[in-house]
Amino acid sequence: MNHLEIRLQPGLYFVATPIGSARDITLRALDVLASADVLAAEDTRSLRRLLEIHGVPLGDRPLLSYHDHSGAKARAKLLDHLAAGKSVAYASEAGTPLIADPGYHLSRDAAEAGYLVTSAPGPSAIITALTLAGLPTDAFFFAGFLPNAKGARRTGLEAVREVPGTLVFYESPHRIGEMLKDAARVLGPDREAVICRELTKKFEEVRRGTLSALAEEVAGTRLKGEIVVLVDRAPAQEASEGDIEAALQDAMQTMSVRDAAESVAKAFGAHKRSVYQSALKLSGKR
Repeated sequence: MNHLEIRLQPGLYFVATPIGSARDITLRALDVLASADVLAAEDTRSLRRLLEIHGVPLGDRPLLSYHDHSGAKARAKLLDHLAAGKSVAYASEAGTPLIADPGYHLSRDAAEAGYLVTSAPGPSAIITALTLAGLPTDAFFFAGFLPNAKGARRTGLEAVREVPGTLVFYESPHRIGEMLKDAARVLGPDREAVICRELTKKFEEVRRGTLSALAEEVAGTRLKGEIVVLVDRAPAQEASEGDIEAALQDAMQTMSVRDAAESVAKAFGAHKRSVYQSALKLSGKR
């Protein structure tokens, strides 16, 4: 298979790679991999295999390893290539670089040094899971991997309990049971949740239910593969009449009655007409 060899500007190109199916890579990503002067990867074996699958020749171009444990020394080599006017393409083992994957320090240092930093976007387990889960996607928060220790994990869950959006976590197969039990305890047993496993692969699986039900379902089993856990936002708390009136009084200091009512109704998830009626009464009293 022939890929378009394009003339890349000198700079750093982050390349998203498939999270499962090798055919999910984009044509532009293949063009960048075929054209860059220097290739770097979190796992050089995985990138070599991807190049072979898609018929992209490595030739005599350098292929360097860069990951969490290679540190400043490997980063300095890549910055030296940029300083020499080379184009450098960097790929994570799977998914988009920097998203729970290496690349942050490399991106920051290259940008601060004045080099071009750009991306050939593509697969991401976060977006794929949100697409499949059936939970709200108008707002979401990616929390990455929670800590290993139980106390730290619960503290991490406490920190995101009131986030007004769908929560997204990465989790490993051997910790998923404990994570779900802690999530049910901290976030609430009746919060809707989804487990997405082996996305885009042969044994892709999506399990839906409450946190308590999923924790019970997973207990004593050993799931395999890469896992994304999604949890619905916290249910809206029913506001008291006094809370709404206090918010309206504050809002009407700077807003019209109609705008204040709309703003407060949206903030509390309350019925717009009833809040507007309350605002009119308060306005009349003033």
